[in-house]
Amino acid sequence: MSVFKFSTNIEVRFRDLDALGHVNNAVYLTYFEIARLHYWKQLFGIEAFDRYSFVVVRAECNYRSPAHSGEMLKVLAKVSELKNSSFIFEYQIVEVQTGRLVADGLTVQACFDPEEKKTRPIPHELRKRILDFEKVEA
Repeated sequence: MSVFKFSTNIEVRFRDLDALGHVNNAVYLTYFEIARLHYWKQLFGIEAFDRYSFVVVRAECNYRSPAHSGEMLKVLAKVSELKNSSFIFEYQIVEVQTGRLVADGLTVQACFDPEEKKTRPIPHELRKRILDFEKVEA
């Protein structure tokens, strides 16, 4: 398995908190989404959102320790597996100051043809760029 070559920092905002004063469970999927967006922009540029369509078909998150308002979190992301029409992003969220693991998880994305309303194979250029960056098995 490859190491994480990409990360982005997110400061916990007051709006991210629940009644107990820690980050609400649903917000972690948003943190994953933010990391996925920045990963995508780094590898393919902003125009890639017009060229490559995909949908999230599965999401899972493991909560390891609570995060609180004002903490800076580092969200690490990587594509760990490429299949015919889908690929897996893995994530880790750590608190920057202490390195404490806050959460980890994954999402599965399927390449999608919006006109045909069905999945399609991962385009060659997308597959190649991810493989070159991640050095993962196809």
